[in-house]
Amino acid sequence: MKVLTMRTDKPEAELGVYEGKKQIQYLKWEAHRELSVTLLDKTEEILNKSSIDMEQLEGIVVYKGPGSFTGLRIGIAAANALAYGLNIPIVAASGEVWIAEGTKELKAGQNAKVALPEYGAPANTTPPRK
Repeated sequence: MKVLTMRTDKPEAELGVYEGKKQIQYLKWEAHRELSVTLLDKTEEILNKSSIDMEQLEGIVVYKGPGSFTGLRIGIAAANALAYGLNIPIVAASGEVWIAEGTKELKAGQNAKVALPEYGAPANTTPPRK
C-alpha cells in the first residue's frame, strides 16, 4: 500500500512516502509562513523523487495535532483535498507513532473521509459586544 504522510503542526513541515512499513522518501523543510505556497509543490517533489504518480497513492495519513492552528488547518485541508480528488482514504493520527498508527488504520480499511484537526486547546474567540 503506497501512503503519503503529512505533518504541518510546526514551522518545519514533513512529508513521507511509504510502501507498507518501508519509508521510500522523506522530506522536511522550513515551511513556517510559506506553508500554503510550498506544500503542494513539495508533495509533487517527493512523489517525483519516489517515482510515484499521485494516482498510485492508496491512502493519506495526516498528523492531526495538537499544534499550530494555521499549520494544521493548511496541512489538513490540503490532505483532505488530495484524498477527495484522488478518491483515496484518509486518516488523521497523533502521538509519537502517528505514522504507524495511521498506516495500521488504513490497512484495516478505515477512512475518515474528512480528517479533522485537534488543536490542543479550545478556540480563543472574542466575546460579542453588548
